[in-house]
Amino acid sequence: MAYRKLGRESSIRRSILAGLTKDVINHGHVITTEARAKEARKFIDRMITYGKDGSLVSRRKALAFLHNDKLVVSKIFNEIAPSYKDRNGGYTRITKLKERIGDDALMVKLELV
Repeated sequence: MAYRKLGRESSIRRSILAGLTKDVINHGHVITTEARAKEARKFIDRMITYGKDGSLVSRRKALAFLHNDKLVVSKIFNEIAPSYKDRNGGYTRITKLKERIGDDALMVKLELV
């Protein structure tokens, strides 16, 4: 499976992606670079799929990825996942914004559908 390294070591990269996932779950959207958004959407979709499954194993996997943030995991399992029960994937949307001043990185808005 190919993935983006995002110019970071693996532990830092996982923390960035977990943080982006938490922010999208808590706030419904986040503004970030295109590369980070495309990589984070995989994990957001996976967390919602875990929530739809609802088993103890799925809850523990979500807790492990989200650094044992029980509030975010309970929000996924109790509020967000039930609203997507009839949807088979594609829980996020990426909307392109403008380039960031300084390094011209394309900024996007990653949000839940």
